[in-house]
Amino acid sequence: MSSEKGLSHELQVGAHYDELDGIYRQIWGEGLHHGLWVDGVSTATEATERMTDFIGRSLRLRTGERLMDVGCGYGRMAADLAGQVGAEAAGMTISRRQWEQAVPGVDVQLGDWLENDLPDASCDAILAIESLEHMSDPGRAVAEMARVLKPGGRLVLGCWMNCDRPSDWERRFLIDPIRKDGLLFGLSDERSVRRWLDAAGLELIGTDDLSRQVERTWSNCFWRALRLAVSDGNMRSMICSDLRRNARMALTIKRIWVAYALGAMRYVVFSARRTGFEA
Repeated sequence: MSSEKGLSHELQVGAHYDELDGIYRQIWGEGLHHGLWVDGVSTATEATERMTDFIGRSLRLRTGERLMDVGCGYGRMAADLAGQVGAEAAGMTISRRQWEQAVPGVDVQLGDWLENDLPDASCDAILAIESLEHMSDPGRAVAEMARVLKPGGRLVLGCWMNCDRPSDWERRFLIDPIRKDGLLFGLSDERSVRRWLDAAGLELIGTDDLSRQVERTWSNCFWRALRLAVSDGNMRSMICSDLRRNARMALTIKRIWVAYALGAMRYVVFSARRTGFEA
């Protein structure tokens, strides 16, 4: 898919994260993922750590294994999970700014997952946390994950998606604008993700609907951005550098917050494995 600017969708995503890197780091830190707001969690940092722990339990990474994080951002989650068990961490991002600022200990590659040249059956485990939605062909992306996995290897997808039957109002005022402004070309529903996994020959092990537990991420981001805009001069300068674009970003955050609250959007973690002997 090409834009009026002549860039492929994937390159648009990379440019988006490059341009907004400073703002995203201020609001999200190195995590760049939804947090898991459960009992006892009161800060965004704690929520992010709980999400990492949850993904780790689903992934079941072992000592000496090779982990690939598809759409890894700065590589923070991959670094934390691999460091906990003594595994080897690698990742891929399409954002040059994220690649340049990758956390130590992760072999982060700059590139498009749909055009990766990784060898067949070269990874024991793969993560794709909130990255599948940014890809122009998510079914092909999942097929590539299956190709790169060893037989018995595990895959965990953290997917934000629309509900199965959004109303016309929800689609017009929430889902479609979120999809457009967030460059979420692959935003779909649970049935589609299940279909992509099945077509790739991956065995679905389980699903966990975390919609209510991640919802607070977006209200937290909205208010944190507002506080920083008032109190932090650097943040104000970044916002003022392109007021129109950044105002749209703030509106998108609010829309996502509302969409989760109304149930128009969901967040599901899928655990799957490549069939074959156990890795």
